Amino acid sequence: MTGASRLTDLVSPTLLTGRAVFVTGGGSGINYAIADAFASVGANVAICGRTPEKLDAAAETLRRHGTRILAAPADVRDAEALDAAVDLAATEFGGLDTVVAGAAGNFYAPAESISPNGFRTVVDIDLLGSFHTARAAFDHLKVSHGSILFVSAGQAYLSFSHQAHVGAAKAGIENLMANLALEWGRHGIRSNSIVPGPIEGTEGMKRLAEPVGTDAWTAAVPLGRFGRAEEIAAMAVVLSSPLASYITGARVVVDGGLGLSGLGALSRTIAEAVTASRTEKEASKP
Repeated sequence: MTGASRLTDLVSPTLLTGRAVFVTGGGSGINYAIADAFASVGANVAICGRTPEKLDAAAETLRRHGTRILAAPADVRDAEALDAAVDLAATEFGGLDTVVAGAAGNFYAPAESISPNGFRTVVDIDLLGSFHTARAAFDHLKVSHGSILFVSAGQAYLSFSHQAHVGAAKAGIENLMANLALEWGRHGIRSNSIVPGPIEGTEGMKRLAEPVGTDAWTAAVPLGRFGRAEEIAAMAVVLSSPLASYITGARVVVDGGLGLSGLGALSRTIAEAVTASRTEKEASKP
């Protein structure tokens, strides 16, 4: 996508008419943009998240596309609750064709000082939540010969300062994606991942850019800018559509080239900024 082009300027607005999609973390950020893109090309979409009020507001906005939209509250760490949400969507829509595992958590923390609970929280949301999502959707995707799309991150394959917990979780997601592509291909189920780079206007990017500012990030991106959520969403639609019917086990990086030369300089800048901030906070304590 270039400029202000809408997805429906580039592909048919009926590309996924009648398809049913379930998106975790769909109440905001990149995952909301993904849900919006699916609805814009005709899909019925269920969005899942922990906060019913937030989901209801997002669902109401998505209904402008004229497709069926469902808010299905659940915490991805709760397998039973997620099973119920997925089954509700499948019942409402008459099946499921695509499931997007996008729910995630992140924060900066030095590896030596992150608490076991903090490490576990990210792994539980990102990795275990992704497994719960795939497992809950399996029976429905087996019927539809559908697809699973995992929203990953560059931390999965690039060392990144103060992100050991995130890297471990995302690396697990990439391995899970590949294993499901291998095991579930015989059922006609495709499994892929999309790797966003720094995306403007998202809460996650706000947290990651705060210690060093946006210039340090854009300087590390060969294209020289932050990405837009709709650019991630466009690729999510393509990977989940018949346009990608023979693609499975693929990791598709949409990061403006951020990972091409490694993250050494950016990581050093982040490490220095976060350490200075922590030192200042410690010094200010009475």
